[in-house]
Amino acid sequence: MKKLLLASSFILSTYSFAQFNVKVDIPTYLADSEVYLYGFNGSKEILYSKAKISNNVALFKVDKQYVGMMRAFFKKSNSSVNMVSENKDVNLKIELDSKNKISNVVFQDPVNQLFSNEVEFQKKQELILPALIQIKDYYRPSESFYKSLETEINALSNKDQAAYENHPFLEYFNKNQKYSNQEKIAELKAEDFINFYSKSGEYLETSSILKPSLINFLNVSKANVEGNVDKLLEAVNLETPRGQTILSELIEIFNTYGMDKLKDKYLTEANNLKCTINDRLASTIKANKNTEIGAKMPNINFVNAIHTKAKSLYDINASKKIVVFWSSTCSHCEAELPKLLEKYDNLKSQNIEIVGFSLDNSLEDFKAKANLYPWINDSEGKGWYSSYGDIYNIVATPTYFILGSDNKIISKPNHVADVLDYLKVN
Repeated sequence: MKKLLLASSFILSTYSFAQFNVKVDIPTYLADSEVYLYGFNGSKEILYSKAKISNNVALFKVDKQYVGMMRAFFKKSNSSVNMVSENKDVNLKIELDSKNKISNVVFQDPVNQLFSNEVEFQKKQELILPALIQIKDYYRPSESFYKSLETEINALSNKDQAAYENHPFLEYFNKNQKYSNQEKIAELKAEDFINFYSKSGEYLETSSILKPSLINFLNVSKANVEGNVDKLLEAVNLETPRGQTILSELIEIFNTYGMDKLKDKYLTEANNLKCTINDRLASTIKANKNTEIGAKMPNINFVNAIHTKAKSLYDINASKKIVVFWSSTCSHCEAELPKLLEKYDNLKSQNIEIVGFSLDNSLEDFKAKANLYPWINDSEGKGWYSSYGDIYNIVATPTYFILGSDNKIISKPNHVADVLDYLKVN
């Protein structure tokens, strides 16, 4: 019995410890900040841990195995740090500039030191190497400066691949950067991308490469986008998690860029799948169902609302509602919302109410801007990590919906002019 108890104790203890920790030395300014650690599933960032802060140290405990890119987000400074996880401890120190934005990051763990050096190496390759090659032509081979230039050119032209032998994720990340680099796509064909997705190893979804590479794939496929997408989806197999994640990404890209015909086609294909659907594709299907014409827009409780005593979207009584998702840092919002302001009295006289939801990171910035407008406004203060994105399928600001008195969506205008035109407001 004692042996069994000891074994049980050992099993429980292994589950109570984190897979790995991320330790960040932070300036005093961030000592009261909310700090979050995210991993990736394609372009979706998944919250892995919230930091516990003590004595100017932010400590994340990650209790799930994870290999791939990660991002620490410091809410108070609205700044982030990218890093690599090999399911091992990560240690770093950050410094802020005079505006309290992150100005310097010093990694202390081997994999992120290598990653940091690689980022610097790529910058030099892209910005400095071409200039050095041109400058060299102005000197004779016998001159010492020519020899120095040649040494530096050789150093920037040849990467030490042996350094990555014990770091398979970094090796994968560096080898496949060409697919997400817009400047490299002239060298690639649609078939290269299809082969990459169908044969890529386990790190694709956590590499942060997937979405930018799919955008590049679509650009390469301009002559036959639909045909090449069909070939891609056949190659990756929609009955697999990878195939469904790629399908989800494509639907969201088509939605973002207003490619409605393609979005509708592949959303229908997703809805018609008879196999088990992974969480990623299921969330895309649900978000689109939530916001199709005729659907009852999901209710949401207000958390930081101004200009109302209502507790939720459904509590607002009006013959129609204009729901707008916006941000204080959105230039298009700056151009369009004042036009709604000009017509607000006219709208109110027709019992039409405006309800704004802000995707600001800072509640102070939200309130400063929202107070310029007399209509109802709310914000979670979480930026693009707000619940609005997943619930209402928001991929850009401003995004408009017009609701009837029963909260069903009757129109999804693209611009403020379309809003006013639909409502016949002069």
